Amino acid sequence: MKKLVVLSIALAFVVIVLGAYARLTDAGLGCPDWPGCYGHLSFAKTTENIETAQQAFPDRPFEEHKAWNEMIHRYFASGLGFVILIIFVASSLKRAEHAPVKLPFFLLCLVCFQGALGMWTVTLNLLPVVVMGHLLGGFTLLSCLFLLYLKLSPYRIPGGDHRLREFRKFTILGLFIVTVQIALGGWTSANYAALACTELPICEPGWLGRLDFLGAFSVPDVENYEYGAHDYNERVTMHILHRAGALITFLYLCWLGVRLFALSNSKLIKRLSVVMVLILGVQVILGVSNVVFSLPVVIAVMHNAMAACLLLSLVAIAYTLYRKI
Repeated sequence: MKKLVVLSIALAFVVIVLGAYARLTDAGLGCPDWPGCYGHLSFAKTTENIETAQQAFPDRPFEEHKAWNEMIHRYFASGLGFVILIIFVASSLKRAEHAPVKLPFFLLCLVCFQGALGMWTVTLNLLPVVVMGHLLGGFTLLSCLFLLYLKLSPYRIPGGDHRLREFRKFTILGLFIVTVQIALGGWTSANYAALACTELPICEPGWLGRLDFLGAFSVPDVENYEYGAHDYNERVTMHILHRAGALITFLYLCWLGVRLFALSNSKLIKRLSVVMVLILGVQVILGVSNVVFSLPVVIAVMHNAMAACLLLSLVAIAYTLYRKI
């Protein structure tokens, strides 16, 4: 079962990366229908019947590279769902051996809901609330799978580390801050606001007068949300809030990492603290690079992947402080 969980974690990480790549290459509607692509479940048939596909969807011209990006994402997501189903069945069969059951059941429900969000992403034409929810669902799924892996790992901190118990609540706060920052990033990306500000450290001159918080978190009533439906001021507000969140996240996690490293007697906690701060540093560099180099796809995808790694490092620290001391 533990090997299956490791496999599912790897698949979940790949799905998050592929989802980011599909979004950044504007392939979210590369297949205008669901669960197939231009009426076919087999992608090979799609490429052989381009003329028929375009007749069926005259408003969505067939673009092979976008269809590939979207279908590969769907194939991996389907594989992840199948593995999670196997994990749930295995945990149910091993219930007498005290195998976790509640978390695998939650994971099964969550991956089904993720499938529904994936469908709504297409059928609702990239509705930003759904796109952001799909992103957060993927990060939640990855975190819960990693939590299941930790539950199956019989490690403890020798002798405990009671001085760190007071930092449990600070670690949970760190998880909350990172989750909010990921949500802000997802909202910025879902509304195509990643390049609304092209200067550092905040935005172009006059940005303060452009702030529109109500508009930034509104959902315009349009038929298609591809390439964004908000005006420039609203996108600037989204972008600035994401940058402000990045600053808060950086300062708080640096403080948390330094304090955990300084007070802990455990090599494990010290290693986790160092890993968290290193990932945080890489994430900041990637975020700045997105602005300086105008959002290159590779860097933007890595920014998404590092956010997942940062979240997992905090999950590991929080679980260790609560269950292993």
